Amino acid sequence: MPMRLTKPWRPLDGDEVANLKGTLGVYQLADLDEQVVLIAFAGGRSLFGLQGELSHHLEEREPGTTLFRVEENMQYTSRFDELLMVHVSDHGSLPVENDDSRRIGRLSPG
Repeated sequence: MPMRLTKPWRPLDGDEVANLKGTLGVYQLADLDEQVVLIAFAGGRSLFGLQGELSHHLEEREPGTTLFRVEENMQYTSRFDELLMVHVSDHGSLPVENDDSRRIGRLSPG
């Protein structure tokens, strides 16, 4: 599995979210320039999994302003941390909507 999430971006809209499964996994939200603004996960306490989590974001955001991509993954917390570390390695900071008080590890040079 590649370290970066490379699935294609999809518009955050009702049709796309309705087609998601209620599974566990990670997701990224981005602006229309495909700049990641949030990395998050749907875990064991997420009602309706990825579909439920992205439904919440859909309700909170202006229509047509956000893209998303998902990865179903049973090890969602490890994958979440990995995606955060990759983002920090690539950009020098967490995405703007992620809590910067979260302690994450560092990727080894390699």
